[in-house]
Amino acid sequence: MIKTDALIIGGSAAGLVAGITVRRHYPDAKITLVRKEQQVLIPCGIPYIFGTVGSADKNLIPDAALSKNGIDLIVDEATSIDKEAKTVATAGGETIGYEKLFLAIGSQPLVPPLPGVDLEGVFSVKKDVPYLNGLMEALNKAKDVVVIGGGFIGLEMADECKKRDLNVTVVEMLPHCLFLVFDEHICVRMEEVLAERGIKVMTNNKATAILGDRKVKGVKLGSGEELKADVVIFGIGVRPNTKLAQDAGLRIGERRSIWVDRYMRTSDDSIFAVGDCAEKIDFITNRPSALRLASIATTEAHIAGANFGELRRENVGAIGVFSTKVGGLSLGMAGMRAKAAREAGLDVVVGTAETVNRHPGGMPGATKMRVDLVFHKWSCKLIGGQVSGGDSVGEFVNVIAAAIATGATADKIATFQVGTHPALTASPIAYPLVNAAELALKQMR
Repeated sequence: MIKTDALIIGGSAAGLVAGITVRRHYPDAKITLVRKEQQVLIPCGIPYIFGTVGSADKNLIPDAALSKNGIDLIVDEATSIDKEAKTVATAGGETIGYEKLFLAIGSQPLVPPLPGVDLEGVFSVKKDVPYLNGLMEALNKAKDVVVIGGGFIGLEMADECKKRDLNVTVVEMLPHCLFLVFDEHICVRMEEVLAERGIKVMTNNKATAILGDRKVKGVKLGSGEELKADVVIFGIGVRPNTKLAQDAGLRIGERRSIWVDRYMRTSDDSIFAVGDCAEKIDFITNRPSALRLASIATTEAHIAGANFGELRRENVGAIGVFSTKVGGLSLGMAGMRAKAAREAGLDVVVGTAETVNRHPGGMPGATKMRVDLVFHKWSCKLIGGQVSGGDSVGEFVNVIAAAIATGATADKIATFQVGTHPALTASPIAYPLVNAAELALKQMR
């Protein structure tokens, strides 16, 4: 039997960061990571394999990150957990004893039970190198691609397929793409950019069947229309992997993920769960959340890893921080948009500021930027923000997330001390974060 202090099951972002964090806080611990994959993909980079990056081999997390941190790697599949004996059995016949166990077993893409989903040429976005190589081969022979799902992964997959000069159609059942995250004006702008790039978007519609005999030939829609397709890609979300935990008798939460406390411990104090498999609590509403992001997974791993020996860190709740880019349009969102806040029973005001992200506006690279900040009306605290514009959106939305996490009020943000530079930022006179807060304050008064 192999014995280890910290045993991690799962080798993607959450598992790797949990191991590194244990090493940083407990330098003498013996750490072992078990994963079933020979190679591990950078999860958020998967769409870019098919266009920008060009191959799965250029989108891998290097195993050197394990060896440099003294983490032993076992490539095998964990099949069962014995909580009483504190052991894990593997498909390869190993038994591994642990002091503390970290479950970072992730999620699987959702594929609805439609007729024809098992046809050749139908894919989802799996974190599996050989599987994605199969998708790459199919795209090499394709002419028409249908992407089902107009969320982040769906649109990024569609855009990367378009870079291969394919005919691409996105099918989305909601009134707009990205409508679960962004307000309508941002969704419409993204749909305009998709149209400019030659990507057809069919909203208020859903797939009812995948057509073909052995190989996919098309997609039938609820409207009755049929779309030609050599390849169909599902990008409609994920479901948490919980079987290993359920079989071990661990508690499952309201959102069908592994229940955890604020220290990331499961119903067994010797077992932690992090990442997509673990239940989330929303930072703002304190209610169970369906958020599943690599950024949240690594935050949870930093918490759980530090709590290996003693309880040092507590999870204050998940803040969804999203960003994407299609063509020249970058979008970012943190926290709650006004619509979701009101549906949750919160009284909010929104401050909006528009400017350019350079100063003066004639500077090379200058693009329009719009910021919408959402404040709780009575506490004046920031609870959400949306940004659209150029490449600076990615880090700008991280600033908004930090302000939400620290409980910043509209007054604090209106007096936020910022650094500005003509080639890098908006003008200090028109800085959109500050001005949006001032305009929200005007409404509160």
